[in-house]
Amino acid sequence: MQDIAIMWDWLGFAVRWLHVITAIAWIGSSFYFVALDLGLRKVPHLPVGAHGEEWQVHGGGFYHIQKYLVAPEHMPDHLTWFKWESYSTWLSGAALLMIVYWVGGELYLIDAAKADLALWQGILISAASLTVGWLVYDFLCKSGLGEQPTLLMLLLFVLLVAMGWGYNQIFTGRAVMLHLGAFTATIMTANVFFIIIPNQKIVVDDLKAGRTPDPKYGKIAKLRSTHNNYLTLPVVFLMLSNHSPLAFATEYNWVIAALVFLMGVTIRHYFNTMHARAGNPTWTWLATVILFIGIMWLSTAPLMQDTVEESEARALTTSEQVFAEAEGFDEVLGIVPGRCAMCHAREPFYEGVHRAPKNILLETPADIARAAREIYIQAGVTDAMPPANVSFMETAERQAVIRWYRNAAGALPLRLAAE
Repeated sequence: MQDIAIMWDWLGFAVRWLHVITAIAWIGSSFYFVALDLGLRKVPHLPVGAHGEEWQVHGGGFYHIQKYLVAPEHMPDHLTWFKWESYSTWLSGAALLMIVYWVGGELYLIDAAKADLALWQGILISAASLTVGWLVYDFLCKSGLGEQPTLLMLLLFVLLVAMGWGYNQIFTGRAVMLHLGAFTATIMTANVFFIIIPNQKIVVDDLKAGRTPDPKYGKIAKLRSTHNNYLTLPVVFLMLSNHSPLAFATEYNWVIAALVFLMGVTIRHYFNTMHARAGNPTWTWLATVILFIGIMWLSTAPLMQDTVEESEARALTTSEQVFAEAEGFDEVLGIVPGRCAMCHAREPFYEGVHRAPKNILLETPADIARAAREIYIQAGVTDAMPPANVSFMETAERQAVIRWYRNAAGALPLRLAAE
């Protein structure tokens, strides 16, 4: 049992690695094709049906690219479909969500100070929100609003802000930002899976059958692709936010997320305009800086953290109770607060630390019992914490942490079986 935490941590790391790799592939190809599409030149003597062309140089060779709004006169035998980057990113992200926020939900998902929910209820809300969000968004796109793209984008922004506020009524700060990112990423991947690729296949099938494709399919796909383009940068921010308490551990984290979505618009507008050779909108830089200053200011708002008394008043789960009662817990109580609580406190006093890293508190017995796995991994089997061992944690103390965790891990199956 004591090795399960290590195996689980490595599993999470492997899935996170996969998620990052696939996200790089998806975002990279998305940015490349947006830049390519905007940079196409209409020159004389283009082939019939060609919209524009672009010459590029890379890796010691030259590439001559031509775009057809519908298709060339003769369909090629082979087509490369850019879809698996999106699908793999979403699937690996969903797996990571389950590993971190569902399996580890007692620590990371539900904030008992906000909502008195069982873990299974939080997981249900987590899963259902992603599905419902896509259905609402898809309905808006298929309504008459599809003909009013600017208004539709404004409504999408309102939907994202509303979801952020709603998540913040239930989840921890980390889970709020992560779920808002997952919500947005679900919309983006569903656009590819349900709209963009199927519409393109309809066009290809019509061409192969000798029929004239309906241009509406390309228009619909273009609308969804534009949304994906403007949502990409905010999603990256939200996925990285769990590494910065200044982003997620504030009362106004959902407002910070809203400003990040606006920053995504200003940044992408600049690059899209530049790629299209349509001007140099330098005003977007000023707008982005102002938005970022607003984010920094909001990050200093009071934390949505409990007082020591509130934390102690919360009932521990069965597994947490086992760790609080395990042999060696008293010894660990004499180690962890002294070595770790200068940073992992409700009011950190270590210079330069303004928020407890990852919002993990290690001041009280209840805090330590709740964070048993993290303490075991970070300060027991590895010396990742304290960073650079600034509090001079000794080898014997790390061994005490290991013994305590393994004692509890060995007793946990018996307690669960008894219940």
